[in-house]
Amino acid sequence: MFRTALRNVLAHKARLLMTVLAVMLGVAFVSGTLVFTDTLSHAFRNQAAKGYDGVAVAVTSYGPPPGQAQNQQPGIPAATVDRIAKIDGVAGASGRVDGFAGVADPSGKLIGNGWTNKGANFAPGKDGKDERYSFVEGAGPARSGEIALDRATATTGKYKVGDTVRVATNGPVHEYTLSGVFTTDDGQVSAGGSLVLFDTAVAQKLYLQPGFYRDVTVTAAPGASDRKILDQVEPLLPEGAEAKTGAALADEEAKMIEEGLSGLNQMLLGFAGIALFVGVFLISNTFSMLVAQRTKELALMRAVGASRRQITRSVLLEAVVVGAVASAVGLALGMGLAVGLRSGMNAFDLKVPGGPLVVSPTAILSGVAVGVLVTVVAAYLPGRRAAKIPPVAAMNSVHAAPTTKSLVVRNTIGAIVTLLGTAVILWGVSIGKDGKWTVAGGAFLGLIGLIILIPLLSRPVIALIRPLLVRLWGVSGKLAGQNAVRNPRRTGATASALAIGLTLVTGLSVMGVSVGAALDRTTTDHVKADYMVQMAADGMSLDRSALQAVQKTKGATAVSPQQASYFDLDGVSRSVSGVVPGDFEKVVDVRVVDGSLASLAQGRIAVDRETAAKNGWRTGETLPVKYDDGKTGTLTIGATFEQNDLVSTVIAPLSVLDPHDPKPYLPQIFVKMDGGESAANEQALVDALGQNPAIKVMDKQDIRDQFGGMINMMLNIMYGLLAMALIIAVLGVVNTLAMSVFERQQEIGMLRAIGLDRRRVKRMIRLEAVVISLFGALVGVAMGSFLGWAIGQTLKDSIPGYAMVMPWDRIGIFLLLAALVGVLAAMWPARSAAKLNMLNAIKAE
Repeated sequence: MFRTALRNVLAHKARLLMTVLAVMLGVAFVSGTLVFTDTLSHAFRNQAAKGYDGVAVAVTSYGPPPGQAQNQQPGIPAATVDRIAKIDGVAGASGRVDGFAGVADPSGKLIGNGWTNKGANFAPGKDGKDERYSFVEGAGPARSGEIALDRATATTGKYKVGDTVRVATNGPVHEYTLSGVFTTDDGQVSAGGSLVLFDTAVAQKLYLQPGFYRDVTVTAAPGASDRKILDQVEPLLPEGAEAKTGAALADEEAKMIEEGLSGLNQMLLGFAGIALFVGVFLISNTFSMLVAQRTKELALMRAVGASRRQITRSVLLEAVVVGAVASAVGLALGMGLAVGLRSGMNAFDLKVPGGPLVVSPTAILSGVAVGVLVTVVAAYLPGRRAAKIPPVAAMNSVHAAPTTKSLVVRNTIGAIVTLLGTAVILWGVSIGKDGKWTVAGGAFLGLIGLIILIPLLSRPVIALIRPLLVRLWGVSGKLAGQNAVRNPRRTGATASALAIGLTLVTGLSVMGVSVGAALDRTTTDHVKADYMVQMAADGMSLDRSALQAVQKTKGATAVSPQQASYFDLDGVSRSVSGVVPGDFEKVVDVRVVDGSLASLAQGRIAVDRETAAKNGWRTGETLPVKYDDGKTGTLTIGATFEQNDLVSTVIAPLSVLDPHDPKPYLPQIFVKMDGGESAANEQALVDALGQNPAIKVMDKQDIRDQFGGMINMMLNIMYGLLAMALIIAVLGVVNTLAMSVFERQQEIGMLRAIGLDRRRVKRMIRLEAVVISLFGALVGVAMGSFLGWAIGQTLKDSIPGYAMVMPWDRIGIFLLLAALVGVLAAMWPARSAAKLNMLNAIKAE
């Protein structure tokens, strides 16, 4: 039986090619994902270990918590660093302080992407060197007017030693003289960021406070114990600081890297699973057709003594051979995919540290096991059906039609599973925001039920479009419609692959467009400002000098920050938006329910309606307040307003907050300009801010893109990953049509003999492919729209203003692409059908 199975594989190489391709793509995705994440993990772990190489103990200060600024030191005093350096076994102790620093290129633009732009102090030892940096040109900064740059940043900015460089932190831009260029193992630099080294006194003034450090790096003398040094360092530390050995920190960082990459790993493996799930239909379809074509052969084997188990085993052995070959090729392709993903990250400035490609035994075994297992599972049912065919009946008929009983059983099971899945989805919707996983479970059941029912659906759905085919393409259209429903099982299995892919794509589109529209409404409904000013590194605070500069800008008619703060109001901590009364109402649309925002100018506060109702507060009520600096007082509610995503639950004037917050957190400044948006007004703001490369001036479209851009980017990534499943679906259509042409040789020969020319034969095959593809696409679009609605209902409470939006333009594109898939998939089978010799085809069995 093994020789028979091997002979059958070699005899049907062309027919099994599509199956090999489907398995190969799935295995490539699985093995490529594992190799890629292993390689990334290994590279980042090595970098983390390298960063702590030679570090005996590292001390980190977290600064004082809110409300304790006057009771706790802002970092680690220089005197403490000196005391640490004198501990027995310590070879040296150097203080570190760092923060954001943006370098401008010659045109004034920021080098880097903001979140990886960093500044730090140059901390030389007695030999004048800092072990963290290797200088390739010049030396480290020795005075306040000097800086050093990492080599990549200096190369990008075309800076040389002695040049003047414009650098910004979160304050005004300053000019420095470049004293040196260095290389480093710093992780942010390796990730494509920039690093500016300042003189220690300058860095302390910029980022912390003169005479204090945020971190301390301790090196050990030869033979000294890291643990003993740690035990002596800990008693010297101020409140809010902790010390760990370098080895412990390296292990912690490696663990964090593993956790950070696990999400990416799971997402990629999820899409690999989808691709393999779609491939199951192609594989099962292929083996079903191969078994049907060999019915007489299998019956003869049964007649000469082969048992049912041997017949099933023969088909499964064929599947094992096909799966093993496809998995081997898929592994090689997966390694190439891992290299491509790594190169792709570097191309998008998401740089990965250097290192070898890591191919673990897990990646190899997982790829092979998945490929072979999926192929065997998909081939099991066709093999079992082959074994059940009675020898006498099989010898009399090449194509044994499925029994009525089997179809009734299948349709009954499909209807039950589909109804159960629908009920679970609706139950999840009724639960609300906690029903996401319930909806996901129902969606899985619904998809399974739909796959079981899809052969039943094929007849009525295709019947609806059959008259159009006849009207437009005559005999070719009529024959195509009949052929598409001649074997509902095969049509259903082929359409299922496309249906699953388009269910996911459509569901994601509905979700993405709906969420994007809700976020866009947040911008268009609530932002009245012409511009929003913020730091290039998202989440960083602007300096108060930026607010003053914007307020002085020529043409600025209203300027208000959205200063983020906290205080205890009536005994509960509340987030607060600090604003400029009078100007705030002109730049942000806040819908007042009771009272007036004009009361902000009198030192009163505004509270959103839900918070006020929950606490029983009313306009005019006075509440006790405790500020972050520990001082207390009272505040009066001057207005209540509808919940607004742009502001906190409490709005207060800056005059109330500033006395208690010497270093306010200013994430954004909203600006209304005379004349609205214009190139001149934007340039006026840029000039007023000193052409600061670290500050972004965003118009309304930029604000929309910031809110909705991430959604669109994620959708595009999802589309790219789901393309793998759609490619496999296309292979399924090609395979089905090729098999169909092979089975219908006599029929096609007879059609040719009675006058159907080659052109109309090709058209018949192409239309059949288009019909099957559109059928699968329609089912997928319908299911995807339903799932998109259901999941959206569980999210609407978390996304204010959420409403389902049907992306009709994208759905139209999906249907057109499905029709195009049919046309492309039919090219080879149609050409083969048209080239058949009429007499040979008529004689063929």
